[in-house]
Amino acid sequence: MYDLAILWDWIAFSVRWLHVITAMAWIGASFFFIALDLGLKQAPNMPEGAFGEEWQVHGGGFYHIQKYLVAPENMPEHLIWHKWQSYITWVSGAALLMIVYWVGGELFLLDPTKADLSLFQGIVISGGSLTIGWLLYDQMCKRGLKEYPTLLMVLLFALLVVMSWGYNQIFTGRAALLHLGAFTATIMTANVFFIIMPNQRIVVADLQAGRKPDPKYGKIAKLRSTHNNYLTLPVVFLMLANHYPLAFGTQYAWVIASLIFLTGVTIRHYFNTMHATGKGPSWTWGVTVILMVIIAWLSTIPAMDTYEESEARTLTPFEQKFASADGFDLAMDTVIGNCSMCHAREPVWGNIQWPPKGVVLETPADIARHAKQIYLHAGVSNAMPPPNAIQMDQEARAALVAWFRAANAS
Repeated sequence: MYDLAILWDWIAFSVRWLHVITAMAWIGASFFFIALDLGLKQAPNMPEGAFGEEWQVHGGGFYHIQKYLVAPENMPEHLIWHKWQSYITWVSGAALLMIVYWVGGELFLLDPTKADLSLFQGIVISGGSLTIGWLLYDQMCKRGLKEYPTLLMVLLFALLVVMSWGYNQIFTGRAALLHLGAFTATIMTANVFFIIMPNQRIVVADLQAGRKPDPKYGKIAKLRSTHNNYLTLPVVFLMLANHYPLAFGTQYAWVIASLIFLTGVTIRHYFNTMHATGKGPSWTWGVTVILMVIIAWLSTIPAMDTYEESEARTLTPFEQKFASADGFDLAMDTVIGNCSMCHAREPVWGNIQWPPKGVVLETPADIARHAKQIYLHAGVSNAMPPPNAIQMDQEARAALVAWFRAANAS
């Protein structure tokens, strides 16, 4: 069983690596094409149907790029489709969510201090909620709001705020922010899969059949692509938020996540305007700084339970499994002596203000809840505690390994 824990962690690492690689490819392509589109210039002697062109230099050579607003007169022989970056990013992200937040749901997904849910109920909410955003957003676009892009973005922002609040009512802080990112990324990938690519296929089919393509398909795809561009930066933040307890370890984490969407809009507006006109509006940086100051202030308001509340709380079956296992008392003494000076509700080590990654290790419930992390980081590996902080001997690490294995053997 303990070998399975190590194997599962490496599987999670591999899927996370794939997710990061494909996400970089998707984001890079998105930013490149938006910048290219906004920087197009009219020029004499362009081919019929060409909207604009741009010259670029990179890698020791020059590139001459021309865009057709609808389509060229004839189907090009070589056509590259940019879609797989988006699809694989979503699929790998969904797999990672299942590995970390479904299989490890008792620890990472559910917060018993917020809602009394079974793991199955949490998984159903986790998976089912991801589709809500796309269904509502898609209907808003198709019901005429596409003619009012600003209003559409305001309504989309309102939907994201509601979901941010809702996730934080039932999930752990880190799971809530991650799910909000997955919720948004699902909208983005669905835009590619259900709207952008089908519309482009219609245009290609018209070219192959010798018909003149309808420009409406390109306009619809461009609108969805622009929405994706403005949503990208907040999604990147939310995917990385689990590394920053200051972002998720506060009762106002849902507000922080909501404000991050606004910073994404202001930053992208600056660069999009700069690509189009050569100069970005300076006011966007002032607004972004103000939003970040508000976020930093909100992050100082903690959300974790108190020591007394943790001591008095009834342990979940998952926690009870580890708290009642042979060797728990020795393991707890080991953790308290080697880890709790940093992983405390009020850390006493150096200038640490919050427990690293929001992991608190003070009470039996705390330690039992984080058994797997303790096993992997301080038992079978020497990742924790940092060697420049405490020199943890092998006997202590062996006690942690024996405890974890005993719990899984029972």
